[in-house]
Amino acid sequence: MTTAKKYIKKYWKHFSISIIFLTIEALCDLIQPTIMSRIIDIGVANKDMDYVFKMALGMLGITAIGAIGAIGRNIVSSNVSQKFGSELRSDLFEKIQNFSFDQINDFDTASLIMRLTNDVQQVQGFAHRMMRIFVKAPLLSIGSFIMAFLLDPGMTLILLVVVAIIGILIYFNMQIGYPFFRKVQKAFDRLNGIFREFLAGIRVVKAFNRFDYESKRFGDANQELASITADAQGKIAVFSPAITLTVNLGIVAVIWYGGISVSYGHMEVGKIIAFINYMTQILHSLMMISMVFNGFVRAKASYERIDEVFQKDKGMMESEDIKEMSKDKGQIEFENVYFSYERNLTDPVLKKISFTCKSGETVGIIGATGSGKSTLVHLVPRFYDVTKGNVKVNGGDVRNINPKTLRGMIGIVPQKTMLFTGTILENIKWGNERASEDEVIRAASLAQAHEFITAFPKGYDTMLGQGGVNLSGGQKQRIAIARALIKNPTILIMDDCTSAVDVVTEERIRDGLKEFSRGLTTLIVAQRITSVIGADKIIVLDHGNVIGIGNHKDLLESCKVYQDIFYSQIGREGMEYGI
Repeated sequence: MTTAKKYIKKYWKHFSISIIFLTIEALCDLIQPTIMSRIIDIGVANKDMDYVFKMALGMLGITAIGAIGAIGRNIVSSNVSQKFGSELRSDLFEKIQNFSFDQINDFDTASLIMRLTNDVQQVQGFAHRMMRIFVKAPLLSIGSFIMAFLLDPGMTLILLVVVAIIGILIYFNMQIGYPFFRKVQKAFDRLNGIFREFLAGIRVVKAFNRFDYESKRFGDANQELASITADAQGKIAVFSPAITLTVNLGIVAVIWYGGISVSYGHMEVGKIIAFINYMTQILHSLMMISMVFNGFVRAKASYERIDEVFQKDKGMMESEDIKEMSKDKGQIEFENVYFSYERNLTDPVLKKISFTCKSGETVGIIGATGSGKSTLVHLVPRFYDVTKGNVKVNGGDVRNINPKTLRGMIGIVPQKTMLFTGTILENIKWGNERASEDEVIRAASLAQAHEFITAFPKGYDTMLGQGGVNLSGGQKQRIAIARALIKNPTILIMDDCTSAVDVVTEERIRDGLKEFSRGLTTLIVAQRITSVIGADKIIVLDHGNVIGIGNHKDLLESCKVYQDIFYSQIGREGMEYGI
């Protein structure tokens, strides 16, 4: 309920206005059967047409007032529910944006999408029905009961029995329906996850001709969703007809009892008609309540899933003394750093890492696959927090530096290149949206991307598909490098970002970076030894341990692992380094 308090506090006034309009509408609906009974019992019985005409005009006036109330209620409820849904969706998106990588890994991507779309829609729809139906239904039920009691207290006992039975039915409806609709939302998650995975890997599916497998996988999930939904609907399907049957039996009892009363002269016909009208209003009200409770069951399941995201604690604790810092330097220090994705030290990915990268230095990081290279550099922009030890930038622990300031001084070229739908120009300017055309061209030229970009008919205005699907792997990597360079960072992290680039182009990129990176602290993660061979300092990782630090010449003499990497690769890439 902590999350809900914010929205209740903000929208309760608008909700109250909707309730006022709704109350006016309900009162008008309640008055009309009584007026009709007087028209029959007084005007028609006494053949007083003036009275009939006068009361008919009154009914028209009351109907008009009720219509105004209904219009006002619809306008307010629609506006409020849409604003509430939009704000809830935005807050949820912002919360997800602020998640650490650890927290994002706690949720399946498809599940987060479902919570942001379908679950928010369920809660928003329920809020809308609350203002349109849920409050009106009890008002009509209670009001009809009171008006019926004023007409004939004896027949009201029939209403009490009917309402009691229906209340029991609604209670069991909620108890039985809620667990099923929670399962339905989870089944939606699985279906969306499979479909998203299929779209992301459609080239692999085509390459391996696995359409039958994917069709079966999707079909199984789809069938599971249909089965769970049908089961849920089947379990609650009995309640709506049961409520209708109960109320109709009540109407039959009213007509039977009323007929006896009329025959003995204890009640007028008009009162019987009014009583049946009130009974019908109660029927519709209880049916609406039943429908809203069905919606409540779904909305409750969706709200709990949304609240799971909101209640997620901050994955990264921030010091109360968050500091700004100068962007002019770029010294990085690792002090006895341990890191584990499981947030314990039983099986750390990094162990006892200690080294210093001075401002302006180029540091290469090399090692076998799975040695912890990417994890190491992810600690600098604080994508993850260390389990033990300290990572410092410009002498300050990254946990005590404003995250925006820290990441604002770091340019990152990730291992997995991610481009966005839009033009090449827009993708490069992600690094600096205020960059001039000359700056864009310079960054693209340094990344060896300008030549292939200008070869396209539309040049920098070439539209990219989702994820840059219409570019090769090497082209995407070069655009990602240009995107990082245009940021003019103090620290540049290149995480194995030239793996899809040929050796000649990679050498040109290195030559361009030598001029660009004067005074720039650069961390280069690489599999190819040629990518780091010219670095001021090379760090060799093996199973999360630093087993060698030095320049190329020193490591070639002293580090067995570095020697093995060098000699295994130099045979493929040539002997240009004197071996």
